[in-house]
Amino acid sequence: MRPEPDSPFRSAFQRDRDRVIHSTAFRRLKHKTQVFVYHEGDHYRTRLTHSIEVAQIARTLARCLGIDEDLAEVVALAHDLGHTPFGHTGEDALQEVMAPYGGFDHNAQTLRILTLLEQRYADFDGLNLTWETLEGVVKHNGPLTGPARVRDRPLPAAIQEYARIQDLELDTWPGLEAQVAALADDIAYNSHDIDDGLRAGLFSVDDLRGVPLIGEVVADVDRRFGPLPLSRFIGETMRRTIDRMVSDLLDTTRARLESAAILSANDVRRAGRPTACFSPHVTETMQGLRNFLQTRMYRHDRVNRVRAHAARVVQDLFHHFLDDPARLPEDWRTRTGIAANPRLVSDYIAGMTDKFALETHARLFGGDAAAR
Repeated sequence: MRPEPDSPFRSAFQRDRDRVIHSTAFRRLKHKTQVFVYHEGDHYRTRLTHSIEVAQIARTLARCLGIDEDLAEVVALAHDLGHTPFGHTGEDALQEVMAPYGGFDHNAQTLRILTLLEQRYADFDGLNLTWETLEGVVKHNGPLTGPARVRDRPLPAAIQEYARIQDLELDTWPGLEAQVAALADDIAYNSHDIDDGLRAGLFSVDDLRGVPLIGEVVADVDRRFGPLPLSRFIGETMRRTIDRMVSDLLDTTRARLESAAILSANDVRRAGRPTACFSPHVTETMQGLRNFLQTRMYRHDRVNRVRAHAARVVQDLFHHFLDDPARLPEDWRTRTGIAANPRLVSDYIAGMTDKFALETHARLFGGDAAAR
């Protein structure tokens, strides 16, 4: 949006990546949860470690396909910046209280961070990233408008507002790098949630034997190595699971590129369907794996107890600051370009880490600074 001289030693997408890595929002991902809240253990994934794993897979896919690795990497690194504390539980809680004010969507919040809320530079708000990076982050899962849109919900207010400033072609598919980053996200969380769930004791190795995709891998590891300590079993199982998904994605995507005679980024955007994808068989088995995780992990009693408290924390904080915005920190009260108080409060809470949200809630409402 703001013209800048080219860097003498970095491409535009490298500079985008570096700006994301140096952003405040990226550092906060260290204490934002995937499934487990920050104090439950040092070895579970956070949004930060998840984003790094997604970026690693995205770079590998991009290199194999001969597309821009740096663009795939920056979309992967930025894709979760807009997440609230406490993962999807926090997002659902914030969406509920923000419903009268335009709602809340973590993908739209990522766009706000990248174009408005980060305040590092003297000449502009946001990070002034390239069009391709913003387009990829906003619609990495597919078109947001038009007949091919991938969601039935209304377009989030933040994306509508930005679309009046810059056309991100919301009715087309994103570039191939963004598609690859989105599928790298699927590969990463499906595999590492199995890892975290095993380490947390939410399910056992035997529970995995009948699960689509992962069950075949478990049988292969058993045949090759016999009984293994849990940490070695997890490592061998996860690397093979990721390899199978990556190999299938590469084979299927190469076939689509060839059959559709795609020669440019514009061809990808106008293809009428995703160009990067898994085979129908792997798509089906991955859904079976997701169903298992939904039942045995995301809805586990231990996780649900934490979620109930987390949702209350987010909503208590929202109402506290909305009732009197003067309670916000001074640097938030004096921000310009953010007109609506509810949105300002939402931005502030969405940027909190799990740790900071819990400590702030304990300070304001009493109790201990831990999810129960």
